[in-house]
Amino acid sequence: MSSDGRVSIEATRAVVEEYLASERRGETAAVAPDVVFRFMATGEEHRGPEAVQVMLRYFYREAFEARTDRRRLVVGEGTAVFEGVFVGRHTGEFAGVPATGRDVRVPLAVVYDVDDGAIVEARLYFEVPAFLTQVGTAA
Repeated sequence: MSSDGRVSIEATRAVVEEYLASERRGETAAVAPDVVFRFMATGEEHRGPEAVQVMLRYFYREAFEARTDRRRLVVGEGTAVFEGVFVGRHTGEFAGVPATGRDVRVPLAVVYDVDDGAIVEARLYFEVPAFLTQVGTAA
């Protein structure tokens, strides 16, 4: 943290990079005890490291066999914005759609807020309409 109370760009980058390196494995060492991950499309919230681990396991191992391909990471003081593509196979129920076995590439953006050496909040923007189109269920 800088002398004026703001989290430096370097400290923010270090925390977010640590999280990104471990997220597929469901590790949450880089998140605060009171962290909140929020899906912006639905308002659904996952509070605390255990809830975040459950959410990550669901996305990467249950609803999909997936990974995230990074396009860019933009870092400021206490905030970082990740843009990427969620890539995988639809293997379980998601958004009311039973497993289709289809491969998907879904645009994803996440805004991370960092304070005191940990992620305190993440706002996830997952393009559900793109997913629905790719699995053949879009209206």
